[in-house]
Amino acid sequence: MIEISSDVIRGYNDTMILFILGDAPSYGYEISKKIKQLSKEKYLIKETTLYSAFTRMEKNGFIESFVSEDAEGNGKKRTYYRITEQGKQYYADKCEEWKLTKDVVENFIRDNGIY
Repeated sequence: MIEISSDVIRGYNDTMILFILGDAPSYGYEISKKIKQLSKEKYLIKETTLYSAFTRMEKNGFIESFVSEDAEGNGKKRTYYRITEQGKQYYADKCEEWKLTKDVVENFIRDNGIY
């Protein structure tokens, strides 16, 4: 089975995270589970990649973090993330960029993958 190269998908980790945060605030483990689920287990984001993305996006104003009790209400504190207005614009820009990228790359893909 062919796996997705982390080099190929790296530029779209932020897009996937922002997509999930567009629905509701969430925390790291839940976001990684949703990425796995939505990718039909074809992409598993590494924890270090995920938290590096959180740090970068928070620094750039695309997301903000807050500490809250977890959803189970057992008193455990968790860091949640939510998308900002600036993050929504960045997400929209990345979606447009993807359409252009896909359009360009498809010009170099053979249907059967064989010369």
